[in-house]
Amino acid sequence: MMEQYHALKREAGECLLFYRMGDFFELFFDDAKIAAGVLDIALTSRGESGGEAVPMCGVPVHSADGYLARLIRAGHRVAIAEQVETPDEARARAKAEGKPSSKVLVARKIIRFVTAGTLTEDTLLEPRRANRLAALCELRGRVGLAACDISTGRMELEECEADGVAAALSRLGAREIVAPEDWPDAPYEAIARPPGDFASERGRKRLEELHGVATLDAFGTFSRAMLAAAGGLLAYLDHAGRGSMPFLLPPTVNETGTVMAIDEASRTSLEITATQNGERAGSLLGTVDRCVTSAGARLLAEDLSAPLARRAAIEARLALVRLFHEDPILRGDTREALRAIPDIARALARLVADRGSPRDLGQVRDGLAQARRLNDALTRLRDRPPLLDELLPQLTGHGALVDELSRALVPSPPTERGSGGYIAAGYDAALDALRETSGNARRAIAAMEARYRSETGISALKIKHNGVLGYFIEVPARHGDALMGPDSGFTHRQTMANAVRFNSVHLHEEASRIAEAGGHALAAEEAHFEALVETVVTARERIAQTADALARIDVAAGLAERAAEGDWCAPQIDDAPCLEIVAGRHPVVEAALARAGERFVPNDCGLAETDRLWLIGGPNMGGKSTFLRANALIVLLAQAGSYVPATSARIGLVDRLFSRVGASDNLARGRSTFMVEMVETAAILARASERSFVILDEIGRGTSTYDGLALAWAVAEAIHENNRCRCLFATHYHELARLAESCDALSLHHVRAREWQGDLVLLHEVAEGPADRSYGLAVAKLAGVPPEVVDRASAVLAKLEKGREETGGLAAGLGDLPLFSAAVQAEQQECDSLRDTLSALDVDALSPREALDMLYQLKREAGES
Repeated sequence: MMEQYHALKREAGECLLFYRMGDFFELFFDDAKIAAGVLDIALTSRGESGGEAVPMCGVPVHSADGYLARLIRAGHRVAIAEQVETPDEARARAKAEGKPSSKVLVARKIIRFVTAGTLTEDTLLEPRRANRLAALCELRGRVGLAACDISTGRMELEECEADGVAAALSRLGAREIVAPEDWPDAPYEAIARPPGDFASERGRKRLEELHGVATLDAFGTFSRAMLAAAGGLLAYLDHAGRGSMPFLLPPTVNETGTVMAIDEASRTSLEITATQNGERAGSLLGTVDRCVTSAGARLLAEDLSAPLARRAAIEARLALVRLFHEDPILRGDTREALRAIPDIARALARLVADRGSPRDLGQVRDGLAQARRLNDALTRLRDRPPLLDELLPQLTGHGALVDELSRALVPSPPTERGSGGYIAAGYDAALDALRETSGNARRAIAAMEARYRSETGISALKIKHNGVLGYFIEVPARHGDALMGPDSGFTHRQTMANAVRFNSVHLHEEASRIAEAGGHALAAEEAHFEALVETVVTARERIAQTADALARIDVAAGLAERAAEGDWCAPQIDDAPCLEIVAGRHPVVEAALARAGERFVPNDCGLAETDRLWLIGGPNMGGKSTFLRANALIVLLAQAGSYVPATSARIGLVDRLFSRVGASDNLARGRSTFMVEMVETAAILARASERSFVILDEIGRGTSTYDGLALAWAVAEAIHENNRCRCLFATHYHELARLAESCDALSLHHVRAREWQGDLVLLHEVAEGPADRSYGLAVAKLAGVPPEVVDRASAVLAKLEKGREETGGLAAGLGDLPLFSAAVQAEQQECDSLRDTLSALDVDALSPREALDMLYQLKREAGES
C-alpha cells in the first residue's frame, strides 16, 4: 500500500494527498503533520517505514468538504486520490494477471486537484465573492493575463505593461495565480508551471477546440501575449481536473482605457472591496451592497473594482438605477422577485463540470422560470432605459427547457442522486411501475410481518433491514428456540445478545423483488439525470447570459435601494476635467456614525482647470483624510454607475485614480513606511495624466522636517506644473501655503477647529484659506497625553516659534525659488554649458599646466569651488 501511496504522492507534488481508504481520506508523513495542525485533528501513527512509525491522520469522506475548505483558506492545495475499482474488480484483475487475489490492492488514481482557483462546490465557495484563477506570461516586453471564474464560466483576457501587473491582479482579486517557472519577474505567490504551457499557438488551438470553432475572430482580437497566458490557464485547468475541463464561456477582452485604472496601493488605501484587515464589512462594497442575489453581489464587486472610463456606458448604468430609484413600488417588486432566484451561474457550472446534483437542475429550472416572470413584469414598463431593453431578451427563450425540467423533477430535488427520488411521478411510466413494484413489495413485507406474528404467537417479531443482511426477521432471544426447528419455515442467520435473526423463503423472494425494482428504478433515474444535464449543457451559453442579465438588474435595483436609504444623488458625468461636489459625504464613515447615533458633517469640493490643486491644512483628527477619501469614493461610485452620497455632483471623467493616504511598513519587501510612501508617490508622478484624480495626505512626514518639507514642496509643484491633474493635497507643513503665490491653479483650504476653554473642538468643516495653526498640542491633550508632558511641549514650542521668528521661519527663502519646471530647465542648461566646454576641448593638445587650469575652471563653472 505504501508503495502505491508514494507513487501517488510523487504525482501530487507539493499538494497534500487525500488517500482514500474506505470511508476516510488518510494523510501520511509530512502531509499528516501539516493537516493535523491546520485542521486541529489528532495526529496518530501506524506501522513502520524504514524503522520509524508513519505519522498519519484522516478525515471522513462524507464531511471532507469542510476540511478541504479550511486547508484551502490556509493556502494549501489538495490532490484527491480515489479508489477507481471495487474489491471484486480488483480480485478479478489479480486473477487475470495470475496473482494471488487475497493480496491484491484496490487501484487508486488522483482524480482531481482542489486548489483555491478551481473550486465549484457551494461548501467551498463564498457566495458573494468571485473566485478567479489567473495566468500570467511575458512576451516581448508585454505581459498577457488570462483570468477565469470556473464557478460561473467567465473568462477574460488582457495585456498590460510589466509595471501594471500588480494593479491588474489587485483589480481581479485572483485567488490563485500561475506563471511560467522560468519567468524571473513572476509574482512571488504564483504557482510555477512548465514554460511550454504558455505558448501562444497552443493557447489559440486550446481555445478553438474548447469552443468548437475554427477561428477566434468572432470572440475578439487577442494578442500573442493574451493567447500565451490563456494557454497556461487552460493547461493548468486540464491538470487540476485530470483531463476534465470546467465550464468556460468564450473569452472577452478587457481593453485598455475602458475602465478607470487604480493601482494596488490605492485600492488598499480606499478599502474598496475589503478593509485593510481583509474584511468585507467596513469596506465600500460592504457599505453599498444591497443586492438580494449572490450573483448580483459578485457583479457589484466587479463594478466597484473596475469603474468605467467611458461616459456612454456610465450613463447607461445610471439610467437603469434611476428607473428603480424613481419608482419605489417597481423597485420593491423587482427585488422581491430576484430574492427568489437561486444562483443559476454556479449551479450551471457544476452541471457542466460533471459535479452537479439534482438540486442544481432544480435551481436552473426555478431560476429560469422566475426570470421569465420578471421579464413579463418589466416588459410592460413604458420609456424603458436602453440598458434594460438590452437585458430583457436575455431573460427569455428557455420555455421548453423549463417545462421539461418542471415535468421531470420533484419540487425540491435532493443534493445527492445516489438514493434516487428526484424524478417526478408521471414523467416516466416505466419508472413509476418499478416504484409501484417496490412499494407493493414493501407493503407485502408489512403484511408478512403481521402474518408471522399471528402464526408464531410472538408479538415482538419484527422484519428489519440493514446494509449487511438485507431484510431479516428478528425476535427476542427468549423466543429464538421456537423458530429453530427444521420444519418452522425459518432459517437461522445470526444470534445477538438479546435477539435472534432469521430468514424465510417468502421474505427472500419479496426482498429480491424490492432490490431488483429499486436497482432498476435508480438506474432509470440516473439515465434521466444525465439526459437532463445534457439538455442544460447544450443551452449553457444562453443560460449564462440570463444569469448575467439578472445580476445586472439586481445591482441596479440594489444601488437604487442604497441611494434611497442614504438620500444619494445621481451624478452628472462630464468630459471636462472638473469635480464639483456639493455636501459630499464618506459613505462608510457616515454609515458608522449613523449606527452610533451621530451625524456626518458634509463638505463641498470644487476642482476645475483653473483651480485643480487644493492644499488642505488643519489639525489631526480634523477630517482631512476623510474629506480626501470621500471625494475619491464619490468619483469611483459615479463611474461605477452608482448614485453618490452628496446633494449634487458633477464628475469629469477620471482615467486614473490615485490615493496616497496612510502607509505602513512592508517588512516582506524590506521597506519602511517612508519608503512605501515614496514608492507610491513616485508611481503617481510617473503615471498621473491631466484626466487623473489624486489624493495625497502628509507627503514627507516619515523623515526629517527639512527633508519632508522639501519633498512635499517639490511634489506639489510637480503635480501642478507637470501632471496638471485634479488633486487634493493634505499637509501639516504650513510653509507650503507660499506655493499659492507662484502656482496659479493652487488654492488654500483648511479643516476648521476651535479651542474653547482649553479644549479643542473639531468642526470637521473644510473652509477656504490657510490653516492658522496645527493644534498638535491640543490633539495630544485630547488623546490623553499626561498634562506635564503637554506643558513641557508647550514650553518647547514657544522656544521654537521664537527662533522661527528670528530666522525667518523654516521656509525662509523658499519663495525665491524658481518653479519646478523652471528649476529643472535651469539645471539642464547648466549641465549643457559644461558639456559644451568639454566637447570643444582638445585633450591631446593640452600641456600638464593647461590641463590643471582647465580642471579648476570646470570646477568653478559647476559651482564646486
